[in-house]
Amino acid sequence: MYHDDLSEKIFTRRAFVVGALQLVGVTVLGARLAWLQVAQGSRYKMLSDKNRINIKMLLPLRGQIVDRFGVPLAVNNQIYRVVIVREQAGDLEKSLAELQKVIAVEERDIQRVIKESKKTAKFIPLRVKEELSWEEVARIEVHLPYLPGVSIERGEIRSYPYKDSTAHLVGYVRNVSPKDLEDDDDPVLKLPGFKLGKTGVERTYDKQLRGKAGASEVEVNVIGREVRELRRRDASLGDRVTLTIDGELQRFTQEILATHKSASAVIMDAHTGAVYAMASHPAFDPNMFVRGFSQEDWQIIMNDPGRPQTNKAISGQYPPGSTFKMVTALAGLRANVINKHTTVFCPGHYEYGDSRFHCWKKTGHGRVDLDMALAQSCDVYFYKMATEVGIDAIAEMARELGLGEALGIELAEEAGGLIPDIAWKKRVLGRSWQPGETIVCSIGQGAVQATPLQLAVMTARMVNGGYAVKPWITGFVGETFYGKEEAEKLNIPQEHLDLVMKGMDMVVNHPRGTAHKSRIEEEGKEMAGKTGTAQVQSITKEQRRLGVKNENLPWKQRHHALFVGYAPVNNPRYVCAVVVEHGVGGSSAAAPLAKELLVQAQARDPAITNMQPEKIDNQEVLQSWPPRKPKDTGANTNDEGAQ
Repeated sequence: MYHDDLSEKIFTRRAFVVGALQLVGVTVLGARLAWLQVAQGSRYKMLSDKNRINIKMLLPLRGQIVDRFGVPLAVNNQIYRVVIVREQAGDLEKSLAELQKVIAVEERDIQRVIKESKKTAKFIPLRVKEELSWEEVARIEVHLPYLPGVSIERGEIRSYPYKDSTAHLVGYVRNVSPKDLEDDDDPVLKLPGFKLGKTGVERTYDKQLRGKAGASEVEVNVIGREVRELRRRDASLGDRVTLTIDGELQRFTQEILATHKSASAVIMDAHTGAVYAMASHPAFDPNMFVRGFSQEDWQIIMNDPGRPQTNKAISGQYPPGSTFKMVTALAGLRANVINKHTTVFCPGHYEYGDSRFHCWKKTGHGRVDLDMALAQSCDVYFYKMATEVGIDAIAEMARELGLGEALGIELAEEAGGLIPDIAWKKRVLGRSWQPGETIVCSIGQGAVQATPLQLAVMTARMVNGGYAVKPWITGFVGETFYGKEEAEKLNIPQEHLDLVMKGMDMVVNHPRGTAHKSRIEEEGKEMAGKTGTAQVQSITKEQRRLGVKNENLPWKQRHHALFVGYAPVNNPRYVCAVVVEHGVGGSSAAAPLAKELLVQAQARDPAITNMQPEKIDNQEVLQSWPPRKPKDTGANTNDEGAQ
């Protein structure tokens, strides 16, 4: 009896606990249902109606690229575009045909949209036409009830105010390719109108510049017109990239180079390696790559012998000619083959075995020491020295000075050049090195190849006290400093550098110097340097006998003209390298350009300024819909930075 009572009590207690738990569960479930149906009922009703709610991804705004003073080199201009959503359009081709009745849309754009629709999700908007005029925007808005799936979006288009002056350096953006989608799984790449950096700085810092997409939840009525925005997550603005470049010095450099058919130049800081200008002529307007161009425009670029699409300042590889003689001189000084008292008699040629190597001056220079050999660019002095020094010692010095390998500047197009030696020839060509090749290489000919950027770095390392500076163009990405660290000291005695610099001073400022006509006469701003003339093809005995002048040959067969220099002479700060393709002579073509560049660099003096990153208010830049008709200021904002 007692056992039955106990069992009944335990059962009653358990039933009570279970019942209580059930009651609590029902109460929580009821409260949740009440919250969803009463408090949130209207919202979820709208969300369930696919014809009334659109969820759109918002394109991020690309970060600016600015020069060291904050002057824009790459910006975003506001535009309006018409897009169409296949899911809402129903009959896509019919809807596009109706749109053509409202605004002018080229047939090629119609076919592009149809093609893209077959490989794009139905809910993704397809770009039909960009850069609509305000009148076109108004027409589309009025006719929206008859244009299913069509809507207007506000967007931005990349713009380059300095146009061709910064084309190779800043680069440009273009549409995303299938390969880009394979290499990068960022969802933002699939948004219509999104563009990727393809060249230059735009390519190097594409991920930092692109920002992150946002999203907008919008209520629309039955005809597709937007009624209100329910929720919004703003896109993240891309980082601002601040370069070491001086925009106006860059523009000036590009204009100076345009006096020749094909040329390139670099201006950099001898002590820090910061690049202030890097130009290559001919160039192109990068805006045409953003907005699109005709087949005819592309053919003009491709057929230009000056190769506008190539950044010759970092990828053009040339025999450095006599600008290489300082390298040979330093190698000779290191090997104790020469000193400041060593002289050589130049009769106009140098005999070695059965071969005769000619000096550029037929009558010769007479007896010269190192200073005058550099000042007058006497070939024979360096021919004789090279046979005693050897190619390996010359190559070692060249590499210490930055020649023969890529320097790691923040641009993908950089070439490495070539400094040959005994091991290189054996490894690459499978043959032994010949003494005559050393003689040819001693004056920057033969297999020696260098880029204008490498020549500028070579000069900087000679005149900054022998520090191994490297070139750089990025100051800040956002607020993070990207500048280079302090350079290491090279094992080159200062007295050797002083001897070479004295010779470079005499090249320009001695009456018999090869660049004396291009000297800077303003006191305290004088320049020094070295001319160079690089043979494109060997001069035959018959041409030499007939006295054929190089400038009379076809353009492609003429010598390249080079000059490397620095200023001011007494306190080197700015170095430059100029290469004029097929310019015939370094003293006549390249040195005058270098003079203008070093005068301008000293006048602007960008080395005394400090780059500072500038904070940008995301909400201020990313304005909300609806668009307002822009005021007509009468100014062309595309050219604002270039005035």
